[in-house]
Amino acid sequence: MHKPDERGYFGEFGGRWVPEVLVKPLADVEAAMSEAFADPSFWDEFHGLLSEYVGRPSPITTAKRFAQPRSATIVFKREDLNHTGAHKVNNTIGQALLAKRMGKTHLIAETGAGQHGVAVATIGAKLGLPVDVYMGAVDVERQALNVYVMRLLGATVHEVTGGTQTLKDATNEAFRVWASQCDDTFYVIGSVVGAHPYPFMVREFQRIIGDEVRVQCQGKFGRLPSDIIACVGGGSNAMGIFTAFIDDRNVNLWGVEAAGKGLNTPENAAALAAGSIGVLHGSRSYLLQTNEGQVRPTHSVSAGLDYPGVGPEHAFLKDSGRAKYVAVTDAEAIAAFKACASMEGIIPALESAHALAYAEKLAKERGEEALIVVNLSGRGDKDVTQIEKAEAEAMFTEAVPA
Repeated sequence: MHKPDERGYFGEFGGRWVPEVLVKPLADVEAAMSEAFADPSFWDEFHGLLSEYVGRPSPITTAKRFAQPRSATIVFKREDLNHTGAHKVNNTIGQALLAKRMGKTHLIAETGAGQHGVAVATIGAKLGLPVDVYMGAVDVERQALNVYVMRLLGATVHEVTGGTQTLKDATNEAFRVWASQCDDTFYVIGSVVGAHPYPFMVREFQRIIGDEVRVQCQGKFGRLPSDIIACVGGGSNAMGIFTAFIDDRNVNLWGVEAAGKGLNTPENAAALAAGSIGVLHGSRSYLLQTNEGQVRPTHSVSAGLDYPGVGPEHAFLKDSGRAKYVAVTDAEAIAAFKACASMEGIIPALESAHALAYAEKLAKERGEEALIVVNLSGRGDKDVTQIEKAEAEAMFTEAVPA
């Protein structure tokens, strides 16, 4: 198992860069996590819920029509078929069980696309724990369906109106609230970001994805994949599928960031491709910032990727050369979203569509012998209205000459 050092660093990335008020709560989480991870009964309960409540293992699907003739075999890992429709539920179950083990009576969370918020609201309802979710006002508007679902599940959704009104600002607010309520409240972070031990803990709850892919590919194809592709915002679905293959040097790992309107514009969310090293939300990693060190606004058509930082282990994998990171524009992601729907009968999340867009390119380069696994991190019901709105706006713009 690849672990951070005793200070929570992956190489030079990670750590615990927080105000003093959060040092003890984080140390308490780390101690509880270490004890739980060493307790087989904790994992029995975790895997029991993944099986009976989430429906794991999620299947793999060979995408025969999405892959072009004479190109590589493309296989989808179907996290979209999990209960609540995304990989987020794996991690939230683990953290909620840990919260109960610590005697916490209340959960808080941040969310961008809403899938993490839905997953926390779901497990809160399942375990009888009240849930408060913080969400940027822009994301509340573009992910209205998930906001309704969270409220239906009994969660209170707090609209954050400061800053860019997206995931960064929702995370800021959740940290602020946790600092004042940490005696009885557990902060369920949705990605491999934040201060130690969250990046490691979230990765360990999500590694079930890669562990299953390893067994499934050997069973169905008699070999490991040649390439694994996953979208990267904070990076939890990517770390979840990468972790099982880090020691397999013949398996290429690809992370796909959001290039938004282009890497040559300020309207992107590609921290690894266009960022520099700094500190955000408690850890040292790559992030998008100004020359003065201020976090700069981001853009992505996908709310789940619209975040200026990235998990510290991804920064380590990038600099060590073990994983490669590329970026896909909004237009390319939308094209892949529509192609997957019309050619495979699967409506992917816009986040996952970034990975799909790169898979199309890579499949042509790799040739027929390659076996490419794409992590479909979630389903795209939540994104349909936004796609429809974008297309309507584009038609209006074309109809009205400048």
